[in-house]
Amino acid sequence: MKIAISAAETSGDLIASSLVKSLKSYKPDYEIEGLAGDKMTEVGCKRLWHADQVNVMGISEVARKLPSVLGLRKSIIRHYSSNRPDIFIGVDSPDFNFKIERELKQLGVKTIHLVSPSVWAWRPKRIKKIKASTDLMLCLFPFEVDFYNKHNQKALFVGHPLAEKLKPRQNFKPNKKVLLMPGSRESEIKTLLPELVSTVKLMSKSDPQIKFSLSLANDHLKSWVESKILGLGIELSVGDAHDKIRTSDLVIVASGTATLEVALLAVPMIVIYKLSAVSYQIVRHLLNTKFISLPNAILGKEVVPELIQEKVNGQNIANLAMNFVMSDNAKIVSELEQIHELLNQNSSVKSAEAVMDFLDGDVS
Repeated sequence: MKIAISAAETSGDLIASSLVKSLKSYKPDYEIEGLAGDKMTEVGCKRLWHADQVNVMGISEVARKLPSVLGLRKSIIRHYSSNRPDIFIGVDSPDFNFKIERELKQLGVKTIHLVSPSVWAWRPKRIKKIKASTDLMLCLFPFEVDFYNKHNQKALFVGHPLAEKLKPRQNFKPNKKVLLMPGSRESEIKTLLPELVSTVKLMSKSDPQIKFSLSLANDHLKSWVESKILGLGIELSVGDAHDKIRTSDLVIVASGTATLEVALLAVPMIVIYKLSAVSYQIVRHLLNTKFISLPNAILGKEVVPELIQEKVNGQNIANLAMNFVMSDNAKIVSELEQIHELLNQNSSVKSAEAVMDFLDGDVS
């Protein structure tokens, strides 16, 4: 049995490596090969192309590498058109993988996509491309399956791998610590940081005992951030968000995957989302969701406050944050704990079982 797999980014390599490991534990004789990162090869995937050939960051690098990335995708399609696998699995990276899946599906190859794009929230018309590309979508969130069912697309909820790594903290004692997480992209950090600086000044005036820290995903803008928070007593760190989240009373966080990480640790948060005026006018017409944060989307109700666009200002954030710091927050923590319970499904095993069932024709 030959399984072809494509994981085109670092995060995809991590998720795909868990899937490969589970498949190999069930079926050691499966041949698993394709576009793979180092973690995938460590667990038994034969690498035909390296994921680093696709993994790009920043607009300039995307522009520079685009011809080679498109050439690589053509090579993968050409290879598997001549050497057809029993199944092709695309992991995340929809812009890269859906084209491969679509071409192979037209040749009669079974296709699975693991990690749904946010089609339920953003550009829902993409469902046409998805239906043409993949036979089965493996979803990390349960509400994604509801979306696909409405469009007659086969989909299964397999749980989220992050829920296996991050668990709700225990026996936390309030300590008046507030963590700032302004995002990972340059544009959002530069948009949100001035409002967070204003928030810190206002909260410090209300209660000088509150301690602030700021966690960056990488050191790309560290010097710029340092210059903006100078003299405010904010502790700045890079790459240690999970540790900082665990020890904080409250996290003020940019909308994105980080909100899920905070939720899985069951820590109260305020979610902020702000774009340039022009970008927001474009985006708001393409959005198809009531909530901008994953915790609220998962639970189907507003559990954590969301501040969007002009509402993202120091005074609004500070008012909400002071309420959190001065409150018990047990109800919110209890709601967030439900998210961990819901998503902790041993996702790599469930994904492997779904692949095997699909190969056997057992997925309805």
